Amino acid sequence: MAGVLFTFFIAFLGFLLAKVPGFNHIGQLASAIIIAIVYRQLFGYPDAIKSGITFSSKKLLRLAIILYGLKLNIDVVLNDGLSLLLRDAVVIIFAILATIWIAKVLKADSMISLLLGVGTGVCGAAAIAAVAPIVKAKEEDTAIGVGIIALMGTVFAIIYTVLRPILPMIPVDYGIWSGISLHELAHVAIAAEPAGQEALAIALLAKLGRVFLLVPLCFIFIYLMKRKASVSNEGEAKIDFPWFLLGFILLSVLGSYVFGHSIPVSDSVMNGVSTATAWLLTAAMVGLGLNVSLHALRTRALKPLLAMTITSVCLSILAYFIV
Repeated sequence: MAGVLFTFFIAFLGFLLAKVPGFNHIGQLASAIIIAIVYRQLFGYPDAIKSGITFSSKKLLRLAIILYGLKLNIDVVLNDGLSLLLRDAVVIIFAILATIWIAKVLKADSMISLLLGVGTGVCGAAAIAAVAPIVKAKEEDTAIGVGIIALMGTVFAIIYTVLRPILPMIPVDYGIWSGISLHELAHVAIAAEPAGQEALAIALLAKLGRVFLLVPLCFIFIYLMKRKASVSNEGEAKIDFPWFLLGFILLSVLGSYVFGHSIPVSDSVMNGVSTATAWLLTAAMVGLGLNVSLHALRTRALKPLLAMTITSVCLSILAYFIV
């Protein structure tokens, strides 16, 4: 219990740090991960609270992903966003394959690069957290990937807002461009909001299409992992079924067709759940960050960061021309 409270305490410190000028651009999640990594290098943490920290990094993370399903309105995506889904699929495939290829050229860490490709293509931290257990990623790799996505996604969102006034795009097209190319829902909101409510709405719809595709992507990775084990004569791959994805799907269905329809739910309640989800995800990422060594950041993160940055730039250009 003490370890869980400790992760929430650092999450709270991240919340406060995100209020400071400069850090207010990167948000609570990235700020909390930075604090967690720095704390680990300076002080470590007592073994007595290790089990609680592990609980946060595993159980709370899965709970956060399940609750994240409420952000996905399936009805809206299927009725209004079908034309965007094809472009979303192209973006996801390009981001993953390009990051993996560039990582091979740079001889970057393959696992971190894979996670960054998934995060870039789909929906940032949530996508990385969903795919990591399927591909057997270490907690340290997951934390590094999430930290990089949070920081670089913010940088790209700010660049988008700077470029918006000089780009020859109408607000709706700019919104689509932001929605199919930026990393997280928050990054899309940051970039699209200055273009107006119509641009913001279409941007979030485009982004939700990518979130929608997270589920089939996870099942594709399950198949590929089992196939890889079979080809390498390792026998049947022992891949724990990601049951939390079923919770994600269930809450997506409930949020799309039940809550607010047959069961009235106020906006304040939904906003409260969204806030709770953000805190749970932050505490979980703190748990992961407490397992990151500074040596690993120096030796393993720089090349994947470069690969992901190159991919993100190319993705922005590709998305611009397919809008």
